[in-house]
Amino acid sequence: MFPELNNLLNVSPDKPEQGKFTLLCDAKTDGGFLVHHFLSFYLKANCKVCFVALLQSFSHYNIVGQKLGVNLIAARDRGQLVFFEGLKSTVEVLFGSKEQPNTLKFIRESSSDLKSLYEFVQKALTPSGDGSATSWKFPVLLVDDLSVLLSLGVEAVAVLDFIQYCRATVCCQLKGNVVALVHDSDQTEDEENAMLMNALGHQSSLILRAEGLVTGFCKDVHGQLKILRRGLLQPKNDEAEQWNTLLKVIEIPCARARI
Repeated sequence: MFPELNNLLNVSPDKPEQGKFTLLCDAKTDGGFLVHHFLSFYLKANCKVCFVALLQSFSHYNIVGQKLGVNLIAARDRGQLVFFEGLKSTVEVLFGSKEQPNTLKFIRESSSDLKSLYEFVQKALTPSGDGSATSWKFPVLLVDDLSVLLSLGVEAVAVLDFIQYCRATVCCQLKGNVVALVHDSDQTEDEENAMLMNALGHQSSLILRAEGLVTGFCKDVHGQLKILRRGLLQPKNDEAEQWNTLLKVIEIPCARARI
């Protein structure tokens, strides 16, 4: 968790916002530090977190998390963190038995049906009724990242449907938050990615966009972070609150976080 970013967003683990959909995106720089920030932020906020990790392994996130003051193994063991390791599931789908059930079975079936992935999220975050969820503030879904689903052959419409169902369940029904990362490929011919980015941008209440510097690389400054906060009541000129800040490179093992 980066205190500087919390100050910019005017939030803290003691009083996190609820019912929000936050979109993380990056262009010409790595926005993975934003994922690590929100993961550690919500764990420190004592929230129940379902982390759909499609890009990196559990050990990667755990090593970075320890540098940010959280232990993912301990969080998983006490039931606070439900971790879905997409890399492991992909290997099992491609090289495992066809009869074996798998959340990413759509890869083998060459379809865009993300129902099984949604059901995983729903089961992970919906209170069981035995009182075990009373110790957590509220549920949070974190996805890293949605662009991987497109590369696996899932259509943008199916990804949008998945997020819509997750928002309805997590944000509206359970009064929790959804945070998802999408890469901006900056390729005009990638219509699916552009469609996904634009649609999610209109649905989100907060957008954090990490970008490379237009002038190129600079010592100790690797890019800029654009923050766009969208309210329920937009101004008449349809402009949302937006401000920028520079990204300063911070070195941590197995990842380079920037803020």
